[in-house]
Amino acid sequence: MLRRLYDWTMSLASRKSAEVWLAVIAFVESSVFLVPADVLFLPMALAKPERSYRYALIATVASVLGGIAGWALGFYAYETVARPVLEFYGKLDAFEQMKAYVSYEWILLLLVTSGIAHLPPIKVVTILSGVIHVNLGLFIVSAIVARGARFLFLAWLLRRYGEPIRHFIEKRLGQIVGIGAGAVIVLYVGYRSFAH
Repeated sequence: MLRRLYDWTMSLASRKSAEVWLAVIAFVESSVFLVPADVLFLPMALAKPERSYRYALIATVASVLGGIAGWALGFYAYETVARPVLEFYGKLDAFEQMKAYVSYEWILLLLVTSGIAHLPPIKVVTILSGVIHVNLGLFIVSAIVARGARFLFLAWLLRRYGEPIRHFIEKRLGQIVGIGAGAVIVLYVGYRSFAH
């Protein structure tokens, strides 16, 4: 199923309505969808490099709005909507474990790492932010910084290096950024342990 979903998302890049689809995918990725917006963003930015920053802006705005929807699901409709979504993706157990020990500072850190590196998946963190009642203003600022940094960096890479960088982005960039985000989390945990 995931492969079909991925292929379908990729096929949207060549349509005239690609920008609308980019906004839709970026929005739902932040709250309920499994496939990241990068899958659509990369081929669009490669096909029209002069529009890559425009696409990055569309993806960022839609992703932040989707994050707000995820936050609202967690805040207002966890049992009726968010919980079944998490169960469907097999993320409920991990979510419940995170909910048990996550602090306000932790959630802000996770917002940044998930926004930049999908670690953990962004939809999990946006819903969790609503469940533990993270301040909405702070949530929005964190989401803008994290998602904006990711999409603008990808746009810059694609404008500068074009098609040759695509393989690196698809295969290696996620791993490198994920390792970096993991290192930030480990350093934070170490700092908190040492501080107490």
